[in-house]
Amino acid sequence: MDISGKRMYELLEKMNFVRLSTFEGEKKGAEIIANEIKALGIEPTIEGFKAPRYEIKKAKLEVTAPVYKEYEVTGYGFAGNAAADGIEAEFKYLEALDSIDLVDVKGKIIFMAQGLRPEAFKTLIEAGVVGFVSAHGTFRETKDTLDLDERMLRPQHIEYGKLPGVCISMTDALELVSSKPEKVKLTLAQEEGEGDSQNVIAEIKGTEKPDEVIIYTAHYDSVVFSPGMFDNASGSATILELLRYYKANPPKRTVRFLWTGSEERGLLGSKAYVAAHEEELKNIVLCINVDMTGPLLGRDEARVTGEEAVCNALTYFYKEIGYPMNVKQDIYSSDAIPFADKGIPGINFMRVAAMGTAQIHSRYDTIKTVTAESMERTAKFIAAFSDRVINSVFFPIEKKMPENMVEKVDKYLRKKK
Repeated sequence: MDISGKRMYELLEKMNFVRLSTFEGEKKGAEIIANEIKALGIEPTIEGFKAPRYEIKKAKLEVTAPVYKEYEVTGYGFAGNAAADGIEAEFKYLEALDSIDLVDVKGKIIFMAQGLRPEAFKTLIEAGVVGFVSAHGTFRETKDTLDLDERMLRPQHIEYGKLPGVCISMTDALELVSSKPEKVKLTLAQEEGEGDSQNVIAEIKGTEKPDEVIIYTAHYDSVVFSPGMFDNASGSATILELLRYYKANPPKRTVRFLWTGSEERGLLGSKAYVAAHEEELKNIVLCINVDMTGPLLGRDEARVTGEEAVCNALTYFYKEIGYPMNVKQDIYSSDAIPFADKGIPGINFMRVAAMGTAQIHSRYDTIKTVTAESMERTAKFIAAFSDRVINSVFFPIEKKMPENMVEKVDKYLRKKK
């Protein structure tokens, strides 16, 4: 089988830079992928779409009483400009969100050590909080080893309103709370709007059943600070190699390849594709998504968003050829979700890294964490399974979404709160 880990690794080397949604790095990543497709003699399509974009101009957290102290922070994107000139208020460490914790938070700036899920955000707004502080990292990390997370409010937060917030390191958070500040001042100014993102698409028509389409997806954007080699230049390289494979081995059914932008901002690229190609979705019978492969230490896994029978087929196949992996019926937070929402079954392939190896969403998601050998191994398995399905006499996967998966997809997309 002509699947080359060396070629895949070479693409990672070309894409070894930050590819943040709507910024130049993402656009450059799309151009690199498009040029690779052209080199195969296939004409790619680049489809642009608008994605939310913010740029923090000023973010500051100051203790104003009893003793002045300023902390290094990052601001929450899309949290508005209500604190552009600074909001000074009493400070409170909020241990939890029970009613007893919220008795006296109105008009205060609070610190929460736990995550800020939409429901928690709604609770803070309803309780009358005027600003919030969250923490990132562990007490072991220093300014030299930690990139402060640049967080943002998602649409599911903003539907409840806006609240200015900043993020500090966990080391600083421990110092802040232990110093028992009486008053703090939170400043947050930013530009909010939209920017240009793009999807890259390529296709090979089926030789016998061109109206039945299998779509392969992988996102090529990364997050701030991160070159995103594991998440997800590896998946992008994998489906590019599969495109090469099917160019050399024409499939009976049509194979379409979709490299999505702005996945890290909430699956925006795949959502944009589904919205723009509503009529074509009736011909798509399966989505194969590849998100994060390549660590030498780890284990291959598959998450099937579809009938349990697909899990059984995958399990039978990997046992038949002696390929150790784990298969489970579930959703996976990546680009197969918008297709599943339209009733299109999805198989998500990934390689779960052993603890202490590859790290996503940080400066440590580097090319050192993935290997050509590991990417090639996973890609060969995906190609072998794909061949069985794509070239079958009768397509073996029913285009049906079981109720338990519909429930999970609806919950993920917040159709049900």
